[in-house]
Amino acid sequence: MHEPPVPGDGDFEFSIVPETDQSFENALAAARDGDRLTVDDGIELVTTGTDVDGIDPVRKEQVLEAADRRRAEVVGDEVTFVANLNNNVTTACNTGCLFCNFKDTAHRFEADSGADHAGFTKTPAESRAAVEEALGMGIYEVTSVSGLHPAFALNDEHHEILAGHDDPATQVNYKPPAVYETDPGTYLDQLRAMSVGGVHLHSMTPEEAAHARRGTDWSYESVYRKLRAAGLDSAPGTAAEILVEEVRDVICPGKIGSDEWVDAMEGAIAAGLDVTATMMYGHVENAAHRIHHLQTVRDLQDRTGGITEFVPLSFVHQNTPLYERGVVDGGASDAEDELVIAVSRLFLDNVENVQSSWVKFGDAKALKLLNCGANDLMGTILSEEITTRAGGTHGEFRSFADYVGMIDAIGRPAVERSTDYRTRRRIDHDDPPHGPELGPRADGTPLLGSRAAPGRDAAGADD
Repeated sequence: MHEPPVPGDGDFEFSIVPETDQSFENALAAARDGDRLTVDDGIELVTTGTDVDGIDPVRKEQVLEAADRRRAEVVGDEVTFVANLNNNVTTACNTGCLFCNFKDTAHRFEADSGADHAGFTKTPAESRAAVEEALGMGIYEVTSVSGLHPAFALNDEHHEILAGHDDPATQVNYKPPAVYETDPGTYLDQLRAMSVGGVHLHSMTPEEAAHARRGTDWSYESVYRKLRAAGLDSAPGTAAEILVEEVRDVICPGKIGSDEWVDAMEGAIAAGLDVTATMMYGHVENAAHRIHHLQTVRDLQDRTGGITEFVPLSFVHQNTPLYERGVVDGGASDAEDELVIAVSRLFLDNVENVQSSWVKFGDAKALKLLNCGANDLMGTILSEEITTRAGGTHGEFRSFADYVGMIDAIGRPAVERSTDYRTRRRIDHDDPPHGPELGPRADGTPLLGSRAAPGRDAAGADD
């Protein structure tokens, strides 16, 4: 077993490096012909050739062109998006991921800590109220990703099991809800609270599922079955970061490993849930790590067929420990972002949808990436904390009018979609006002004014 690099030195000797016996020209030919790409092919394409230093601009355009053509062949020209709300339950977390500035150390939330913090924990009743308000605005998806609060347990039985350990705080990261200012309830309580009015509930990452079974021998499938019975409709494949252990040893040594991430995803799919898959790149990993990650995702999809979309997430570095400790001095370049989207489209020949994130990239680049292989442009969000707290500056919400205007600017049709992509509605840009129609309470009324949500100003111009 390799020794993990020491965070803070900024110089890592990884065993997986971007070196191949393949040529860029052969890799590009395979991509153009629609052949299943090898890891070496992917490395050549995402680097524009390991025989040259840096990114070759001519070769880059060839890769982008191949990916855009593949996108058109697979999913056509439609640009999809969803009307959704982000309702993150708590920022309390002790995991200590070095790429994250969303969490607040959990002990600060204890009733007798006396510590100031900017974090929050919502009760189930507060979560329900947030969803009810958003449903009235026309949303039909709730995305919920939260910190690993020590008082969070799957259900009452789980509380009893965790409390039965000799030293639960140390052994299983558990303290009873009475210790804290606010009781988050159980995972099942929160899901039942958010699963109202026919909304699609997209929640419980592999990391959260691991937290919901810690200290037990419960399988991921059994946990996800309980979550599904409480109202869960699909699971986000975040917490993936880079699915290579030597990278995870640096950026998130306290998180579950790659194999357990895969186990959790397989458990969710076996429980009857759709899932997504993500990759957070642009920190300490190299190009070869990115392609090994894509290989893991493609293999998972070969076995299960349960992944509805792939979401590349460019690392937002500004307020993160990786940046503050000098481990990284920035994120991915524009050219790297373009190539990651393009090679994701070409390599993942079994995943139809590739997302471009305006939260991570901003409007202009997010639109550019729709010509590099992506076909989906996220959702309205209404509230976004994770990337914003990491230093993201691209805002927290989008209206349907924003979406239609942006997508029309690149000459592509705007399409409102369901979370699972199975229901779609093409929007006529010449027939305003624009609002959601797929939601249980949606009637086409504009969701909100351009880049502003009720009771708050729009954020300045993301886990």
